[in-house]
Amino acid sequence: MKKLLLAALACTAALPALAQTPVRVTYVQAGRLLDKPGQAPRGNSTLILRDGKVAEVRDGFVAPEAGAALVDLRDKFVLPGLIDLHVHLFSEGDPVKERMNALTEDEADEFVIGIEDARRDLEAGFTTVRDLGSNPRAIRALRDAVERGAVAGPRIVNAGRMISVSGGHGDGTNGLAEEFADTVAHHQINTCNGPDDCRRAVRQQIGLGAQVIKFAATGGVLSNVAGGLGKQMTDEEMKAIVDTAHAFGRRVAVHAHAAEGVRAAVEAGADSIEHGSFLDDATIAAMKARGTWLVPTMIAPVTALANARAGKLPPATIPKAEAAAASAAASHARAIKAGVKVAFGTDTGVSRHGENAKEFALLVRAGLTPAGAIRAATLDAADALGRKEQLGSLEPGKAADLIAVSGDPLQDVTVLERVDTVVRGGVVHKLGGRRQVFPQDGG
Repeated sequence: MKKLLLAALACTAALPALAQTPVRVTYVQAGRLLDKPGQAPRGNSTLILRDGKVAEVRDGFVAPEAGAALVDLRDKFVLPGLIDLHVHLFSEGDPVKERMNALTEDEADEFVIGIEDARRDLEAGFTTVRDLGSNPRAIRALRDAVERGAVAGPRIVNAGRMISVSGGHGDGTNGLAEEFADTVAHHQINTCNGPDDCRRAVRQQIGLGAQVIKFAATGGVLSNVAGGLGKQMTDEEMKAIVDTAHAFGRRVAVHAHAAEGVRAAVEAGADSIEHGSFLDDATIAAMKARGTWLVPTMIAPVTALANARAGKLPPATIPKAEAAAASAAASHARAIKAGVKVAFGTDTGVSRHGENAKEFALLVRAGLTPAGAIRAATLDAADALGRKEQLGSLEPGKAADLIAVSGDPLQDVTVLERVDTVVRGGVVHKLGGRRQVFPQDGG
């Protein structure tokens, strides 16, 4: 045995040394730097990025070391990459086109749409997104393609299909002719009825790669079925979903409009409430007591109502769009005033990809300061994801995700609708308003 070991070591020593990948180093010179959202911005600063992470933050404009790249943003305001906690990458935000193409496009077509939409969100400054409802295999493949550098896009935290009771907001058979409904039902695994069946649905989504679980506690605006926006799941079904997801280390995002459904989801232990269009005082108090995040998606009811009134949505959706749009802004303003934790999310895919930052002005109108709205899309969104140690600020050891804008978003938050530069994981994807070649040789 000793002779065999010595022979193996001799052979190993004779092998040529493997070429080592050079460390990617980039110096970013910033005129103003909001490295820690919620605190005052710094003046002239330099970020040193090494292998996709922030290595150092120095005062002044530091000249790059030999072999390092330089990104000159000395006339720009630099801040962490933005996080959108509620998108649908395989939906384009064009309901008429999607309905017309429903019977002619398959999953491969959706995947290409997802690649395009991911690039739009990235170039709008969103370096991380949480996809809360897509084909589970396709979104997992897109997530992994982005991570290995094959596709340009934001970091994706994926939920797979939304879990729903039969006839609920996530039931794909709603409103379909019989022959199509039968086909959809045959393949559908995200619907469940009763606690045990709902545990099964959660486990199947996790088995398909879901990093977060989403379920529909109430009706939804865009589901093609009447029945309003009230509570649709039982308390026992919600508790079974949340407990199962948490047992697997997954956080739970809940589609919920009506106060009764929101409150039941909060009491079941949900991590975030998506939409929250009809919050009452008791529900707001429960969210504060539990520390539940509100993801308002304020642009979604505005967009849905415009589409409904323009005849772009099925008739069953129109009264729901009217009701949600009429209540949502006031509901969110009450929650913000009461101190409910708010994290940024848009439901993009209802609205168009690349327009995510329009949510900021709506959040400010509802009562957040510009600084608070930026924090909601950076540190607070990272906290809601459970990734505060990796994302949300530009501190040593965190991901080298940053954007730059002209103007001061702390004074005018709409500046964020016009992002000049985007860096994700140390790779420059957009510079001076122009798309950069990707993948980049050496970063």
